[in-house]
Amino acid sequence: MIHRKFIYTLLFLFCSTLLFTQNRKEVIIKTEKLSEHVYMLTGQGGNIGVSIGDDGVFMIDDQFAPLSAKILTAVRKLSNKPIKFLVNTHWHGDHTGGNINFQKEGATILAHDNVRKRLKETPKRDKSMRPKEAFPVITFNDKMSVHMNGEKVAVFHIGNAHTDGDALLYFSKSNVLHTGDTYFKGRYPYIDLNSGGSIKGYINAVKAGLLIIDEETKIIPGHGSVATQTDYKTFLEMLEEIMQNVQTQIGLKKSEEEVAKMESITKKYDDLGYGSGFINSERFRRTLYKSLHK
Repeated sequence: MIHRKFIYTLLFLFCSTLLFTQNRKEVIIKTEKLSEHVYMLTGQGGNIGVSIGDDGVFMIDDQFAPLSAKILTAVRKLSNKPIKFLVNTHWHGDHTGGNINFQKEGATILAHDNVRKRLKETPKRDKSMRPKEAFPVITFNDKMSVHMNGEKVAVFHIGNAHTDGDALLYFSKSNVLHTGDTYFKGRYPYIDLNSGGSIKGYINAVKAGLLIIDEETKIIPGHGSVATQTDYKTFLEMLEEIMQNVQTQIGLKKSEEEVAKMESITKKYDDLGYGSGFINSERFRRTLYKSLHK
């Protein structure tokens, strides 16, 4: 029997794809310059990072497959050089859906070992959506560096945060950090417990990111607008405060249902709009309960 939590994860992915399919004709890919070589592209799905220069194009994530043509058009407005590398920050479809299309453009796909594993092994509604050509061909288990367009890009794994295959990427000269979905700016994050995610690992991911940035760093979150060090610290404070609130209730022997309905746990940040995204306040409280109780 398939575990109920796993079914919920598949339903989430299915509904996200269905909603996207209905709206894809209206999607506009927007480009924002962050440094001499690095840009952020937004559309529908995870934010894309792009580095351009004499060595070619280096991409981070690629959203959904039907958007690939629009994304490629946006990239070509920045550079006509070949797309050399594409890094997946994790396995979810709003970050890897265009893999096969960009592989056809010549990109070599890189990711953590667990990204390839989950792309290969997770049941799909349509097996043709995930042929082997969409899988990363170079994987790593800890960290690696990509030297391209005049700077070192540090790529390092953060365990059991949003998933079990998350990667952060730091552009050393441009001073730009791409966090993947280990950071949702101004909203509660989605922590995929069924893919190895956890609240404690998520907090550790943010702490790791903060160790390598400064006040001038521009941060590309998985979702949301470009962020600063101050934004990132505020996000960490939110995570730690709400985790402690939930932990306190677990210590008082409160049940998951009781915690899920306890609005006071998240009220401070609900009032700031954190629960207005896909992950509402109740769902976030429930996720933290499950993660901490486990």
